[in-house]
Amino acid sequence: MDKIIITTDDAPSPIGPYNQAVLAGETLYISGQICIDPKTGELKKRDIQEETHQVMQNLKAILVAAHMGFNHVVKTTIFITDMNQFSEINEIYGKYFDGDFPARETIQVSALPKFVNVEISMIAVK
Repeated sequence: MDKIIITTDDAPSPIGPYNQAVLAGETLYISGQICIDPKTGELKKRDIQEETHQVMQNLKAILVAAHMGFNHVVKTTIFITDMNQFSEINEIYGKYFDGDFPARETIQVSALPKFVNVEISMIAVK
């Protein structure tokens, strides 16, 4: 099976030894994305809505680089630092799907990279 590394300047560069995404066969594995603005390298986290939108925009850019969209997403994992923000994150997240929601789990963690509040990873299939 071929493994293709997917990268785009429209999403943040990795901050460690990993890739933005890997396409294995017809399955795309997208690394967890946080609220880094790829144009400035700065965190966009004025509030949880802005933070979640930036995460979803980063994921969208990677999907587009792989010639896919949110309709190809079959599984997501959401990591959050405060379960009390779940409904606000969920509201923004849901707007990116046209009712064709993937499987998902949401996990509260004690901390995330760069001390952000939300990180989301995805699996998509062509």
